[in-house]
Amino acid sequence: MPPIVIKIGGVALEQQSASPVLWERLIDLARTNDGGLVLVHGGGKAVDRLLAQLGMQTKRFEGLRITPPDQMDVIAGVLAGTLNKQLVGCINAARADGSARAVGLCLGDGAALTTPRQTGFPIDLGCVGDVTGGDAQLLKDLLVRNYLPVVACVGIDHDGSLLNINGDDAAAGVARALGAKSLVLLTDVPGVMDKSKRVLPSLSQSQVRELVQDGTIAGGMSIKVLAAASTAMALNAPVTIMSGSLTSDLERWATGEQVGTSILPI
Repeated sequence: MPPIVIKIGGVALEQQSASPVLWERLIDLARTNDGGLVLVHGGGKAVDRLLAQLGMQTKRFEGLRITPPDQMDVIAGVLAGTLNKQLVGCINAARADGSARAVGLCLGDGAALTTPRQTGFPIDLGCVGDVTGGDAQLLKDLLVRNYLPVVACVGIDHDGSLLNINGDDAAAGVARALGAKSLVLLTDVPGVMDKSKRVLPSLSQSQVRELVQDGTIAGGMSIKVLAAASTAMALNAPVTIMSGSLTSDLERWATGEQVGTSILPI
């Protein structure tokens, strides 16, 4: 059975110890979905803080972090190290009986996912990659054994070099590689909004293109929505963008209610 893939970021990731109910809901989803659940996480705010403390500049291009080689070790240490292990600890601590079974890894572990360096941009993004394929066998093995994989968005290319992967692109790549049942992108806003700041309950592929082109969807949200749109087509299933700070939203989504914005495959 295919798994559910959920990407977490923003406030819910920043305030891990304050979100025990969220971890409970994720564990419940992992147990009740026959294919299990994979949690993918970013951590841009934590990375920004440490880079600032080290006197390193943070630059972005069209919502993507420019990652010079001298920053990659720091970024990997935050994402695949501190944040990943804190998240695993919080999830496992949410169930005193040990039933959570969260295990932390990055995209490149076990050569499960192919993550080459990004190309095709008008500027050099540095050590930035994308998920382009892979058999995801390590993730499949963990899911079959009822583990809950917690995946940091750090890739490893064919030369063994570490690469920074945008969290939404990472989650989309994991979902495609696993043929996921659903992809959910948890964020700090209740969904994709129109120019009047009203949540759009659903978006077709053509509507996505129009709203990105006219600037209604811009910056980091455009990357999120475009990743969701391509994944919806690949999975032939809607991809949901919704708030990660309201655990009731995740519960409602799990019961089939319309929550946030559904990006449709057509």
